[in-house]
Amino acid sequence: MTHTTVPVIFDLDGTLVDPAGGITGGIAAALTELGLPVPGPARMNEMVGPKLSHALSDIAGVPASLVGDVIRIYRGHYKATGIAQSRLYPGIRELLEGFVAAGRPIAVATQKPEGIARTVLEHHGIAGLFHSIRGSATDEAGTGPEAAAAGKAGIVAAALSDLAGVVPATAARAVMVGDRAQDVAGAAANGLGCIGVGWGFAPDGELQAAGAVEIVQDTAALHTTITRLSERPGTTALNEVHTDGNV
Repeated sequence: MTHTTVPVIFDLDGTLVDPAGGITGGIAAALTELGLPVPGPARMNEMVGPKLSHALSDIAGVPASLVGDVIRIYRGHYKATGIAQSRLYPGIRELLEGFVAAGRPIAVATQKPEGIARTVLEHHGIAGLFHSIRGSATDEAGTGPEAAAAGKAGIVAAALSDLAGVVPATAARAVMVGDRAQDVAGAAANGLGCIGVGWGFAPDGELQAAGAVEIVQDTAALHTTITRLSERPGTTALNEVHTDGNV
């Protein structure tokens, strides 16, 4: 089998894996332990996807001096119970296995720390399907929206570099798949288009405003869209497709 098709780079939480409360519950437990206010459910859901240090300071209003403590306590909760709570979204396993069987290289680019991302994927038995699993540094240093955007762009770039070693002829035409604005921005910074998934954690309108090339509502539509976009010879999804908000 030869790798001749355009690769796909996936976000993790909200795209491949439903945290099922493992992330928000762990954050809430950490905030409570430190006597900090816990945002409401909608705001907590907005914290899934962005860099955690950024989400804690910008969404939960955690003082900079306490961000490290919240992350440390949260990580303990997440490793102990959160990973086991997570589940793959319907159809994801079949989608990924089908791509691998067809010779389409796939990768993960997530703002979750890289080691934890690999642990999550191993827990679900799919880590071995990916040519590259890239994430943030263990300490998740850096706060603020600029740091968050730069972080996602760098993570996507690292995954893209890995894929270039596998499919040098088509890596530059890779397609990103994600559920938040950070995914779209990280893809755009690397000259890639991003397909938004409607089953994740983006507030209404976020993916459209960010410039997702299309938004899909299930994995069957995702498969169809990836196939269509990647069959456009010599082009990327970013410069060939106009956002229409749905499929």
